Amino acid sequence: MSDSVVVVNDRADRVLGRPATWPRAYRRQVAVADVAVAVTAAVAAIGLRFGAHPNDRYLVLSALLPALWLIALRVVGGYEMRFLGTGSEEFRRVLNAGACLTTALSLISYAVNNELSRAYLLISMLVIVLLDLLARLALRKRLHRSRAAGLCMSTVVAVGHEAAVADLISELRREPHHGLEVVAACLAGGAEVTEVAGVPVVGDLGDTADVVRRCNAGTVAVLSCPEMNGVRLRQLAWELEKTGTDLCVAPALLDVAGPRTTIRPAAGLTLLHVDHPQLSGPRQVLKDLFDRCAAALALVLLSPLMTAIAVAVKLSDGGPALFTQTRVGKDGEVFKIYKFRTMVVDAEKRLAELREKNENDGVLFKIRRDPRITAIGGHLRKWSLDEIPQLMNVLLGQMSLVGPRPALPEETARYADDVRRRLVVKPGITGLWQVSGRSNLSWDESVRLDLRYVENWSLALDIQILWKTIGAMFYGSGAY
Repeated sequence: MSDSVVVVNDRADRVLGRPATWPRAYRRQVAVADVAVAVTAAVAAIGLRFGAHPNDRYLVLSALLPALWLIALRVVGGYEMRFLGTGSEEFRRVLNAGACLTTALSLISYAVNNELSRAYLLISMLVIVLLDLLARLALRKRLHRSRAAGLCMSTVVAVGHEAAVADLISELRREPHHGLEVVAACLAGGAEVTEVAGVPVVGDLGDTADVVRRCNAGTVAVLSCPEMNGVRLRQLAWELEKTGTDLCVAPALLDVAGPRTTIRPAAGLTLLHVDHPQLSGPRQVLKDLFDRCAAALALVLLSPLMTAIAVAVKLSDGGPALFTQTRVGKDGEVFKIYKFRTMVVDAEKRLAELREKNENDGVLFKIRRDPRITAIGGHLRKWSLDEIPQLMNVLLGQMSLVGPRPALPEETARYADDVRRRLVVKPGITGLWQVSGRSNLSWDESVRLDLRYVENWSLALDIQILWKTIGAMFYGSGAY
């Protein structure tokens, strides 16, 4: 099933007001990819283990492997649309399917006293899991490109107060890869408005079920509002059950990731327990060890490139290759940050005359065409190559590979109390701000992303951000 078929189906369904057919088409694409991956894994295992003379028993098993793989994925929920296309849960379920199928085959072979070749089992399962992860990642990237164009979206009816609905609309528009598009709003509190952020207001809380039927919405998002109490929410859930519409309830929590939240029933109530972020202890020690080892390896591998850049910067105008500046690190401690120089030598002295041209809406100073940037400096900034020397700061324990943006002392002096939360962890060479727009972000958005990272950091999140940083550097967007 090609992308064009998915796109055409999605556009037609949205015009005609029918439920979108793209989820079924996308699920079929994923299933076809899974079968292709399983066939490849089976052929690879046969060829590497038995060569040109495989045992008949393994030929039969290899022929059954695609069907077994589909069954394993189905059992662990690998085809549920709420997991496909966004988040890490889809990849986790692929790993779970691999573990389950490996265990099942091993147990069956033991039970029938006909032991499988460990080499065959290891090769087939490793290949099938790794290739399936890559295949689903490729399909996800294509889906995200369609969603960036406004296609392959799930329609949402937002329920709550005007401000909360406006925030939800803004967030979903900022990150369309999640595939949710608010098409109607039902407001609480008797607000007399006809639209919120361009989305029509079509009723109040009591009209939600009827609005869902008229809009053929796939999801209802209930935002935090006291009017939607337990009784009304239960009644709404019963109404939505008739149409198969998903119900999402957004708690009054900002940027708290799923791993920190657990549901704890007590006295007939459903309580959402929020764990404190892990800002110390063994996990932080592991993060620091990972950072320093990775920085040391990167410095060795990138030393030829660093030498070439240093020589080019030096030859461009005769000034120093490296630029050092005082920055504020964890717990407010200051340190010297290292970067390749991208501006003229007297850039700091010329800053005052450019202050009025600041294009940032907060404490940062940013202008798109800064006259102080040298010719080679512009290229280094575009590809973020000027940041490489900060690996030395990571090796010295002053910075992390991933973390909030390292701030200037004059910036931290203007921080509000909540913004100072950024300083409870080490600043990073890259971060959520780096992979979410870089210099194109507003001050408030940069702060929100930094605080989100502080509250939800994990080594897995660090690795995910490092992976996305490679793409941000490759495209060079938002850097100036």
